[in-house]
Amino acid sequence: MHHIRLVRPADLDALFDLAGKSTYGLTTLTPDRDRLAMRIEESETGESPLLVWVEGAEQRLIGTAGLFTHVGDSSKGEPFYAFRLERSIHRSEALNVRTEVDTLHLAKIFDGPTELGTLFLDPQFRGGGKGRVLSLSRFMLIARDPEHYDRQVIAEMRGVIDQDGRSPFWDAVGRHFFKVDFPIADTQSFRDKRFIAELMPSHPIYVPLLPEQAREVIGKVHTDTEPALRLLESEGFHEAQMVDIFDGGPCIRCDRKAIRTILESSRVELTGVFPASQDAKMDTLVATADGPFRCIGGATRRTADGIQMLPSDIESLGVSVGDSVIVSPLKGTAKAFWNDKTANQVESS
Repeated sequence: MHHIRLVRPADLDALFDLAGKSTYGLTTLTPDRDRLAMRIEESETGESPLLVWVEGAEQRLIGTAGLFTHVGDSSKGEPFYAFRLERSIHRSEALNVRTEVDTLHLAKIFDGPTELGTLFLDPQFRGGGKGRVLSLSRFMLIARDPEHYDRQVIAEMRGVIDQDGRSPFWDAVGRHFFKVDFPIADTQSFRDKRFIAELMPSHPIYVPLLPEQAREVIGKVHTDTEPALRLLESEGFHEAQMVDIFDGGPCIRCDRKAIRTILESSRVELTGVFPASQDAKMDTLVATADGPFRCIGGATRRTADGIQMLPSDIESLGVSVGDSVIVSPLKGTAKAFWNDKTANQVESS
């Protein structure tokens, strides 16, 4: 028996143990009880939902996946920071030279998009499609109440960091202004972002002037993050021409209505059960339509009036025949859909 649900205060100890297995760069899941307790509290308010995967009769917590409904709080003067990538073209008729120069511009975003975050699955339980189900469960939560989330959804992907917590991008850029190691700055940014405005220069940074090692990792992801990037790209996400100010990892985006899982989701009735068999494959995301949120990946069969599920999946989801559920194919191809016009306020510092 397993399912994905919203985190609870009673999960603090298990969440702390899980955080101890995470690696550098996952700033929203660090082994700090006070911060994790605060993250649970924020989830309960609905502003930063945190989902957890619980497994087996003992309800062991093996993974997390989170959302931040809006990044950048104008009421508190706490923007979302990123480097905006721009390219300019320069020509010289006298020298017959044409050059393209990339620059990084510090951007501040207020009352901005919904952000995906805090995706981590215990390495012991990876495989068998669990990572896909855990990641996509966030879209099932959005599909249940889409207007609670921004029209634009973004994800900051973890950049290139070595096993010792060193980032080539940070060493070439941030370290010169903040005078601390990457893990310290990255962790502090989750607690309080004021130091960014206080110390980060507002002038553009010319990429050709950076060391080659730093240039090579701009917009690149950590090896462990490559599967997550490919998954989100298959859901319709694409480059947002922004990178993280600490590790240079890419920021990707998608219109909420174009995310494949959401676009192909529907509310249907659970009309019955079918017995387990060898051809019963996990092919569908199924979430509760009402009451406490739960989500699983399961095998389903379509009927004229709705869907049928395996008895074990019905038990895991905590529903009964006759209840409404939200379903979406576990795999598919995203439809092209994007409009660059957004209502979010972006301000260059």
